[in-house]
Amino acid sequence: MIALPDANTITRPYRGLSVQEVEIALDDDGAIVRYLVGREAYRRTEWLALVNGDRVALVAIAKESYEPLMSPITEARVLAGPDRTMWIEDPGTNVGNATQMAAAAAASGSVDTDAFVVKGRYEHVNAIWRPSPVTVVVTEVVPPYPAKLFDMARQVVDFDEDLPPVHLVLDAVEIAKIASDNPTAEYLLPCRGSGVDLPGHVSFLDTRPQVRSDWLLIGCERSMQFHRAFYGDEPAQVDLCPHLRSRALDARTRVLTKCCLLERGVEHRENTATVPWGSSLDEVRLALRLLCGIGPVVEQPRQGAPAAT
Repeated sequence: MIALPDANTITRPYRGLSVQEVEIALDDDGAIVRYLVGREAYRRTEWLALVNGDRVALVAIAKESYEPLMSPITEARVLAGPDRTMWIEDPGTNVGNATQMAAAAAASGSVDTDAFVVKGRYEHVNAIWRPSPVTVVVTEVVPPYPAKLFDMARQVVDFDEDLPPVHLVLDAVEIAKIASDNPTAEYLLPCRGSGVDLPGHVSFLDTRPQVRSDWLLIGCERSMQFHRAFYGDEPAQVDLCPHLRSRALDARTRVLTKCCLLERGVEHRENTATVPWGSSLDEVRLALRLLCGIGPVVEQPRQGAPAAT
């Protein structure tokens, strides 16, 4: 028997959904099954969106074979009838992207719907089953604005069509707030890129000031290492490392953070993924995949092409 899909399921790629206009009653599951079984379907079709007027039903199917282009349907299961299925038209939605599909579903305001069928960008259509976005907290230092790691994570979520729906939440480590909580006459920040305006005099470690002042270092362990190398001592310090901050969050929370002690790659431990301070989009992508439980990118051979040897 065809099982119910997991929450957040969409067809990948979206050609797995076929939209069919029918004249049968969509609130009669038996009639739908009798209508479909024995008919031919494309080998890639997994779901059917059956449309009768303004009513829609979502049906999962199994076929006799997945090898020929067309094959008889051997089994059908109505996943959601018209009372639990919503048709949405949103030309801005990439229907191959689960996060955008979930956003379109949320924008509808419906709370009593299992299946959302979305006609989106390029008039492509896909469906999402019981969207329930995965929340990922992104811990990052600001300024600069926008928070770089958060912005990179948004870029990844927007293009990686293998991710489930993801809801990103910024947990900002604010330099100005740290300085306000630790007032002093002189501050030392890691680099000029921070671009922050503080009430005291501000020096930047990356310029290697010639005169060692009685400053407060707002920086991480790597900054302290540079200070010891430059001046041979350790100043007063407030650590701004987002990786350390992430440890204070609930252990059940999925966290994407960064640490300058990590040179390259991704460190993944339980619900926390850490990338280097100067991370690439590929590293952020892998971190999000690990947090969502889908692993690294695996290139698939083109259909009909010989496998690599």
